[in-house]
Amino acid sequence: MIRVILTEGLLFLAPFLVFGLFLMLQRRKVLDVEHWSGPIVWLAMAGLLLVLASFLYKGFFTERPAAGFEPPHMENGQFVPGRFK
Repeated sequence: MIRVILTEGLLFLAPFLVFGLFLMLQRRKVLDVEHWSGPIVWLAMAGLLLVLASFLYKGFFTERPAAGFEPPHMENGQFVPGRFK
């Protein structure tokens, strides 16, 4: 689960990192508020778009197990754990 959260977090931060790199290449002060005040909304929207695109990609193209899940149950007085059939 932590891998999924980190992946989505990095996808959201990617536009900010690219913009910071752009500012560094332009030899501007990266931490100056005046450089970030204008494009911050667009960067956030681009980050959210990347996260949404990754959710859609994972939802449509992730491989699903072919077998169905059989939940835990009691059989002849014995507990049978859940399993994939």
